[in-house]
Amino acid sequence: MFRQLPRVLVRAFGSGRRGFSTDLPAASTVDATFVEAWKQIVPNMDPPKTPLSFMQPRPPTPTSIPSKLTVNFVLPYQSELSSKEVDQVIVPAMTGQMGVLPGHVPTIAELKPGVLSVLEGSETTKYFVSSGFVFIHANSVTDIVAVEAIPLDRFDQSLVQKGLTDFTQKLGSASTDLEKAEAQIGIDVYSALNSALA
Repeated sequence: MFRQLPRVLVRAFGSGRRGFSTDLPAASTVDATFVEAWKQIVPNMDPPKTPLSFMQPRPPTPTSIPSKLTVNFVLPYQSELSSKEVDQVIVPAMTGQMGVLPGHVPTIAELKPGVLSVLEGSETTKYFVSSGFVFIHANSVTDIVAVEAIPLDRFDQSLVQKGLTDFTQKLGSASTDLEKAEAQIGIDVYSALNSALA
């Protein structure tokens, strides 16, 4: 019975031609077709939600570059910035520091431990981020998702140097691969934080 499922669901979604996101049919149309196909194959089980049921329509790409960049900066437990209009964001991407201005080319980049700077007029707010991703959209909206982020002015440099020393000692005495990996992660984070505070 489940072997038939993929074929029926592919027919429910169409020919399989990959289109652009703007070519996608309305979520309600796809969901109704999907649910109908699902119920034919698995009548005793509720259908799962499809990605389209969670997606909001993408705002249109402006014809001219706006003067401000809209930033959404979220952590697992809170939202730091929500639809905040700023002049520029500088993120610690794996490839190096990356400045994001209005009109930036759409990009997805992984973040490494380092300083994230939000520039708004003459004010600059700096956060230390441990890791995450930045999603830069064509409509001058940037979404930053970080595992952990703390304003840079909340750190005590002496405690950061102590942490770096502790993890360096742990790496030297590590006997298993897990202990070595954990110690190396600690060294990477504390080294980046120590450089940011110097």
